[in-house]
Amino acid sequence: MKKLQVYGLLLLGTIAVPNLLLAQTEPNEVVVLDHGFEDNFYEALKQKGIENYDKAIESLRKCEEANPEDPIVYFELGKNYLAQKKYKEAYDNFEKVTKMDPKNRWAWVGMYDVCYEQRDYNKAIPIVEKLVEFKEEYKEDLTSLYMNTQQFDKALDLINELNDKYGKTDKRELYKADILKDAKYQSAEKNNLLDQIKKNPKDESNYIALIYMYSQSNQEEKAMEIAKKLEAAIPTSDWAQVSLFKFHLNNNDGDNAVKAMNIVLPSKKIDQKIKHRMLNEFLIFAKNNPKYETDLDKAISYFDNDKEIKVAKEIGKFYFSKANWAKAAKYFEMHLKSSQDDVETQQLLLQSYTETQQFETVAKKAEELMQFFPTQPQFYYYAGLANNQLKSFKKAANQLETGLDFVIDDTALEINFNIQLGEAYNGLGDMKKKEKYFTKANELINKQKK
Repeated sequence: MKKLQVYGLLLLGTIAVPNLLLAQTEPNEVVVLDHGFEDNFYEALKQKGIENYDKAIESLRKCEEANPEDPIVYFELGKNYLAQKKYKEAYDNFEKVTKMDPKNRWAWVGMYDVCYEQRDYNKAIPIVEKLVEFKEEYKEDLTSLYMNTQQFDKALDLINELNDKYGKTDKRELYKADILKDAKYQSAEKNNLLDQIKKNPKDESNYIALIYMYSQSNQEEKAMEIAKKLEAAIPTSDWAQVSLFKFHLNNNDGDNAVKAMNIVLPSKKIDQKIKHRMLNEFLIFAKNNPKYETDLDKAISYFDNDKEIKVAKEIGKFYFSKANWAKAAKYFEMHLKSSQDDVETQQLLLQSYTETQQFETVAKKAEELMQFFPTQPQFYYYAGLANNQLKSFKKAANQLETGLDFVIDDTALEINFNIQLGEAYNGLGDMKKKEKYFTKANELINKQKK
């Protein structure tokens, strides 16, 4: 039915007007009493066909005079008035047909069309409830009408009825998700899902929905109970492992948490956001339980092709923020194997090496990066700093003076360059230049404080 699509759009705030004249099949039989009636009736059909609705109505009024008890006349009047957007006249004529012939479904459809055109969804509901008696498919329209009139309890009951009888649809699931944002409807839905699990123990989706609802309402024990039921009913379910993973972590059971994680991470059924959340939780666990670091490394490998989040880099930044320089460097190196052009990570790695005083490594890597990124001042800075520590003062001075030319609108970096240049010229015994650069650094520091 055409309206089923339209009402789905209405819930999302998009208004679409269907061609109502094409949305219904017209009755096939026309009662003809005499030639005058017949001539006027077919003249009306002809004029309607060329969209000359006034003349069509004029001919139909003549038919009405000839036979006021013929419902087909009022049905055609309703259609012509609807085409003119004369909604009251259209509704009145369709309604007259339903009173003369209550089983005329198309007259009820006409009344529904009028209500729809006027966005009068409350008035449409009893009409569609009547249409359901003719065709149960109208329950889809009724669901949309309940949603548009915010009768969510009725909508939820009808959605569950239709899901149970015909299976789920994306539209109904969207409706249900909107309804269940309100906590007052969640209790009834939990009971419904429990009933569905009893009826269909092999339907994974009901377990998943219930686990999610319990988790959202902080009922972790109940969520775990359903996860265990899911695992028992469907041992191959990846979704059961999502909840069991959390349960094992909370119980400090790292071995079983790893088993659950290694089932979920390669699964194509589980959303990436859920996988990222699991990895973050395991990262915190592994930080406090270093023996699981190898398992963490394996977990990261599942995200090698993740284009949205660079997992190894993010873990490196986590350890960097905790001043765990060795582990930060390890994960930055892991990330850079496939992302050599990531300037930010290269800088973080150099700083991690610097913090652990690996100055030969810093000097070598920074000098390589100067060749690949000749306008990035940070790499000249790290090269100069490292060579100062290695007492290669002339080399440091040359690198730092070259790099300083690329510093733009970065006062902190400019200060560090001047300090390192002062150190380099101090090592070279050039006290004049030493004082020049230290003085410049102090001026910038004082300026920054103002």
